[in-house]
Amino acid sequence: MARKNHSGRGQRRRRPQRHKDVLHAQGGHRTGAFRCVSCRLDVSADAPGTAHRNHCPNCLASLHVDRKIPGDRAAECRGRMEALGMSVRDDGEWMIIHQCASCGELSANRIAGDDTPLALIRLALRPLTDPMHARRALLSL
Repeated sequence: MARKNHSGRGQRRRRPQRHKDVLHAQGGHRTGAFRCVSCRLDVSADAPGTAHRNHCPNCLASLHVDRKIPGDRAAECRGRMEALGMSVRDDGEWMIIHQCASCGELSANRIAGDDTPLALIRLALRPLTDPMHARRALLSL
């Protein structure tokens, strides 16, 4: 259902986040922070716009920790996930496409509200600036 924003243009409603029955640590809630494997930034576990932070808001790198359900932390690989590019859902939500450097698995992850806008734009524009990057991404599928 479309609704009007103050500029008069139609806008789709955001899809609500699905509830996931996932235990993150003792006590059933995710605690603490993590250090980014790429830029070494200390990252808070709380992420605006998503219930399961899985990437660094500064450089967008991640670790291969989820198997099937976001937040399940059941993957055995634990490899470094490199941000390859962006995708956009039908409702306009941006997704980061990651590929594991160890096993090659691809995953799509929601952006978080505190992700660095410049890093997101650079990632979205990467296929336009490097045609070989787009070719490598397609060949990996």
